[in-house]
Amino acid sequence: MSDNDSKVHIRTGQLDDAKAILDIERDVVMENKYLISVPDEFDKTLEQQRIWLQKVLVNEREIIIIAEKDIKVIGWLVFESPNRKRLSHTGSFEMMIHKDYRGIGIGKMLIYELLNWAEKNPLIEKLSLGVFSTNKRAISLYKSMGFIEEGRKNKEIKLNENEYADDILMYKLV
Repeated sequence: MSDNDSKVHIRTGQLDDAKAILDIERDVVMENKYLISVPDEFDKTLEQQRIWLQKVLVNEREIIIIAEKDIKVIGWLVFESPNRKRLSHTGSFEMMIHKDYRGIGIGKMLIYELLNWAEKNPLIEKLSLGVFSTNKRAISLYKSMGFIEEGRKNKEIKLNENEYADDILMYKLV
């Protein structure tokens, strides 16, 4: 980002963000590169997105974090925690950034905000994620933020007839 570019603002998500979050999710799914869902499977409606977002917003063990530039949502991260007592200290996150804003530190900003929130939240002890083994840039980011590979599901994701990716499981204790 150059000096004349406006700053990226990181904030907690709101119900009003549902459409922008859905738009980014749809765009990332349509890229058909690093998500389990493929384009012809994606049929989430705005109402479904609002219901999901409301569930996250009212749960003290969950959060959605928004990256904004020029009052436009350009990326988001959601952390969700299982509804089971023995797993309630854990959760996993996913992150999506509009393709025009990748590679400039937005992901790092979102994860940094997640780590700050988790460190202050006495209910959360472990952050987890899954990432395609083909997503080298994301793996590098997660490692730079202190995440460690704890497992791998070999050939878990079938990319096409003869190509597979492993699902790399990573975590960080807070």
